Amino acid sequence: MATSNSTTQVTHPHPRLQEINASKRVLVIGAGGVGSVAVHKMAMLAEVFPEITLASRRLVSCEHIANEVMKRLGTKIEIAELDADDIEATSALILQVKPKLVVNLALPYQDLNIMEACLDAGAHYLDTANYEPRDVARFEYHWQWAYQERFAQCGLMALLGSGFDPGVTNVFMAWAKKHHFDEIKTLDILDCNGGDHGQHFATNFNPEINIREVTAPARHFEQGAWHESPALNHKVTFDFPEVGERNMYLMYHEELESLVKHTATLERARFWMTFGDAYLKHLEVLENVGMTSIEPVMYQGVEIIPLQFLKAVLPNPSDLGKTTQGKTCIGDIITGQKDGQEKTLYVFNICDHEACFAEVGSQAVSYTTGVPAMIGAALMMTDQWMKAGVWNMEQLDPDPFMAMLNEHGLPWQFKLLDQALDF
Repeated sequence: MATSNSTTQVTHPHPRLQEINASKRVLVIGAGGVGSVAVHKMAMLAEVFPEITLASRRLVSCEHIANEVMKRLGTKIEIAELDADDIEATSALILQVKPKLVVNLALPYQDLNIMEACLDAGAHYLDTANYEPRDVARFEYHWQWAYQERFAQCGLMALLGSGFDPGVTNVFMAWAKKHHFDEIKTLDILDCNGGDHGQHFATNFNPEINIREVTAPARHFEQGAWHESPALNHKVTFDFPEVGERNMYLMYHEELESLVKHTATLERARFWMTFGDAYLKHLEVLENVGMTSIEPVMYQGVEIIPLQFLKAVLPNPSDLGKTTQGKTCIGDIITGQKDGQEKTLYVFNICDHEACFAEVGSQAVSYTTGVPAMIGAALMMTDQWMKAGVWNMEQLDPDPFMAMLNEHGLPWQFKLLDQALDF
C-alpha cells in the first residue's frame, strides 16, 4: 500500500515533544457508546494504558462509564468536563493531563478543533471519523490532510479513522495488498448489521451522524472518476456469513476517498450497507416531513435544527445493548492479480451483539468501533505506529493491527471467492 508522498521533516519540534513521547497517559474525549467500549478495552490492557482520563461535555456520562469500568474491572479512570468545541479549554486540559495521545471519540464536527488543541498544547492525535462541517453533510478528508505539514514539522502524529469502517476495512485492504496481491483492481466494502434491537426506529450510533450519512447522495469510484447517484437508489441482496441474506444499498463512505488516493491501480471502489425495510420506511417519512433537515427553523422564537431535535427524542444508541440480538458482518471483497493470476478475496469480521454486551455493556456497533480505536491507540502508545504527520490507516503496517484484532475481540476470517461481485 502506498505511503504519503510528503517529505516534510521535523524542523520545529514541539517544545514538549520529549515529554509527550515519554508519557504513559491517554486522554479520551467522548463518552458515548464508542467511548465506553474504548475505555473498557484500554483498562483491560493496563500495561499499555496505565493512566486513562475520559472527558466529555456531560460529566455525568463520564461518571457512569468510570463506575462501570470500576465495577467490571476494578480499574480507576480519571474524568473531566470538557466542551471540545473550545480549543482553549481543550488545550488547557491537555496541559493538565499531559497525555502522549488524545483519542477523539467525540462528534466529527470537532475534529479540527481537537487537532488544533493537540498542536497547541502538545499531544499525538487519533480519531475514528473524518471531519465534516455542521451545516452540510460533506464527508471529506481534505480538511484534515491539510494538517500534514504542521503535524510533521513539530514531530506529532495524527491517525485518521481508526474505527471499523473507516479503520479495519482500510487495514484489511492493506493486509490483502501486502500478503495476497501484486495489484488490486476492485474493492467492495460490505457493512451488515444483522442485529435486532426491538425498537420501532433507532440508530445504532449517533442518530445525527447516522441519518446525515444515510440520506447523503451515494458516490462510488470507477474508471478514474467519482460517480454520484441518489441516496438509497441502488439495492442488491447479499448472503452474509452467519447472518444470511440482507438487502444492502450503495452509499458513500469516507474510507473510499483515502483508499482510492493511496491505491494507484484501483479501477472501482464501492461501499454497501444493509438496512431493513422498517428502518427505511421510518426514515422516508421523517425525511418527507422535514425532520432530517440540518437547516435551522424557528420554533416558538428559538432557532432549532430539526435533525438535532429528532436525535433528542430517539433512543440513545448506548442504551440499545440491553435488547439487541444478532450479529454484524463487515468486510472487504477485493479483486486483483497475484503472480499473473486473477484472484478475489473476502476478508471479514463477525461480531455478536450479546457477547459484546456481556463483555463491556455495549452493542456490537459501538464495540466494532471502540475496539479498533483502542488498538490504533495501543500501537501509537507503544511506538509501533508512530511517525510525524497525518496518516490514514492503510498507510501503516497492517500486521500488528491484524494481530491485535484477533487478540482483543474482533477475530477476522478470509476466503477465496470464485469471482468479483457482478452487480
